[in-house]
Amino acid sequence: MTATSTDGRTADRPSSRRSIDLDIQGMSCASCAARITKKLNRIDGVNATVNYATARAHALVPAGTSAQDLIDVVQRTGYDASVPTPESAVPDRAAELRVRLIVSAVLSIPVMVVSMAPPLQFPGWQWVALAMTLPVVFWCGLPFHRATWANLKHGATSMDTLISMGSLAALGWSVWALLFGHAGMIGMRHAVHLTLARGDAGSTIYLEAACALVTFILAGRFIEARSRREAGSALTALMAMGAKSVRILGADGTETETPISALGVGKRFVVRPGEKVAADGVVVEGSSAVDASLVTGESVPMEVGPGDRVIGATVNTSGRLVVEATAVGSDTQLAQIARLVEQAQVGRSATQDLADKVSSVFVPTVISLAVVVLAIWLLIGEGATAAFTAAVAVLIIACPCALGLATPTALLAGTGRGARMGIVIRGPEALERAHGIDTVVMDKTGTLTTGTMSVAQLLDAGGAVLEASSAQGRPAAERLLAVGAALESGSEHPIARAVLAEASRIGVRVAPVDDFTALAGAGVRAVVDGRDGLAGRPQLLRDAGVTIPAGLDDAVDRSAAQGRTVVVVALGGELLGAILVADTLRQTSSAAIGRLHSDGIRTVLLTGDNAGAAQYVADQVGIDEVHADVRPAGKLSVIEQLRGQGRKVAMVGDGVNDAAALAGADLGVSMGTGTDVAIAASDITLTRGDLGLAVDALHLSRATLRTIHQNLFWAFAYNVVAIPVAALGYLNPMVAAAAMAFSSVFVVTNSVRLTRFRIRH
Repeated sequence: MTATSTDGRTADRPSSRRSIDLDIQGMSCASCAARITKKLNRIDGVNATVNYATARAHALVPAGTSAQDLIDVVQRTGYDASVPTPESAVPDRAAELRVRLIVSAVLSIPVMVVSMAPPLQFPGWQWVALAMTLPVVFWCGLPFHRATWANLKHGATSMDTLISMGSLAALGWSVWALLFGHAGMIGMRHAVHLTLARGDAGSTIYLEAACALVTFILAGRFIEARSRREAGSALTALMAMGAKSVRILGADGTETETPISALGVGKRFVVRPGEKVAADGVVVEGSSAVDASLVTGESVPMEVGPGDRVIGATVNTSGRLVVEATAVGSDTQLAQIARLVEQAQVGRSATQDLADKVSSVFVPTVISLAVVVLAIWLLIGEGATAAFTAAVAVLIIACPCALGLATPTALLAGTGRGARMGIVIRGPEALERAHGIDTVVMDKTGTLTTGTMSVAQLLDAGGAVLEASSAQGRPAAERLLAVGAALESGSEHPIARAVLAEASRIGVRVAPVDDFTALAGAGVRAVVDGRDGLAGRPQLLRDAGVTIPAGLDDAVDRSAAQGRTVVVVALGGELLGAILVADTLRQTSSAAIGRLHSDGIRTVLLTGDNAGAAQYVADQVGIDEVHADVRPAGKLSVIEQLRGQGRKVAMVGDGVNDAAALAGADLGVSMGTGTDVAIAASDITLTRGDLGLAVDALHLSRATLRTIHQNLFWAFAYNVVAIPVAALGYLNPMVAAAAMAFSSVFVVTNSVRLTRFRIRH
């Protein structure tokens, strides 16, 4: 087992380079982001990445490159861009798609039903169906047509190209058949037959195919967009953690509450007990314990006094502090963590949608095949009508309706099953990244441990362990706890709360105290039953003339090395013993680590706590590798180092200090008992504080991804098999409808199997 320490410092960028962020408008899929990234990186000296989820580009540029230069390139690529403002927000594509989907479903369902059920085909039904199909194809399907046009302008194709061409071809041929063929005759009906035979091209309409195609694909895109919308919420949650107002201290000593924007470097502000520190700064007056666990990962609140540094967004737990601001706004550590999260999200090579991958080959092939079919039919003298019928039929049948359901239905089934198990999966990218994970990195506080301080052991004056449950040890243990709890009763410190909770648990009476005094960074002093009492660090008692035997001194040193906090207690000059307080290890942690090892996965502990505490916990649960004393930027650096070694890394954490690492790992897994920031930055959220759920999540993710792959295969397979039928002119509307329906039913049925998924321990 190895233990290392990382300070989190990163090398400064060369002064000749600077970063530029842009908001991107007009992207419709991950391939759009990839195309813009490629174009921006062709500029000399520019290193750019585009995040489709947040619709934002981040670029490192040389001194001579301006934001307008980048905007010009984006616009020439077929999209638009602008410099972000404080009011900029992630575009809500899900809201737009929701409206289009509702309209499309309302209009399409009657068209599909009447087209496939001859008994319902009333006189003139085809013209009513046409009137309902037109808005479906042209308005509801507008995003597909826009994306197709943007792609074609640059000689590119995507699945949007096939969707657009397929729906327009189905509608276009139907309009031709209605206006110039026999399909427009009142009383015309679609005959129900699934045999392969050449039909009358003039009587063939594919309105239901056009409607089904647009509706199914919109349904899939809506579910995807709703999932992607949450991807940018990590940054919003981070900035929401900061204080919204601040009490600025005037030269005359008066406090004025103002918005946080009024605080500048060098100004002094007041932080009362229970309030957040408004900005990074130095304490100039007062003493307290500051809970910085969300930002730094330290499980024990930091004792601060004049001259000590404090971090914005941390919580003052007890005394009043006066702080002089040293960094405000975008310069605070919280803002730096926000930038780390955004850069990690942008820099992460999110896998392009599987359907778009296939489309890079499939779409050009289908279009080429349709042209070849048209040419062959014309060359063999079958006539223009028959030739165009076969070519259009190829385009219609090649466009897989089930594609719109392949990923969403598997996701719905998999995520629904996960929710019942306590696992929330955020999207298809998370599932794909979960495949092949070989290293799991985890935080200590709140992940392996509960994050709540509790009494771990009681020691007598000689350093021996006191057992409150034994007849011999109980009186001494009760006395130690009674005096310790009485002395701590005037403090709001989390360690004091742990001592009081333990006294209450074993039924010890806590005596009232007089003359309570909190000694910053040292402990407390008070009068208990008429005698002077002390509780705190060993040095506090030595300064008061209390002798600490070597046995207790050694036990205290060993406990401190294990990350435990030691409270030594004395009353009336008599040493009573020591109370050891520590973060509590979760009962399920050891079993979860064992399951990861049985899956062949290497485990790594990554924590802001000291090396002794980290190694002690690692030894208890059997973790392979330890990195201690790591700050947020350092956590991301460790993740990048592991990935650089060729490992596929999952990060499990729960705090703000874990957010950048969660976003930067191949797979981010957050404990639902943690902060909103960690949850927003992760790919998978565990609703219970149980590390074993992380192992379950990996198994469920793999099963869901397998189902998605199967669905995508069959979504294409049925249609690919039918392409030769269409090319030979044997495709009739019923065969087309049957192929679409059967592939969709198969995809849904296959996905439903995930609802019966079981974890095998």
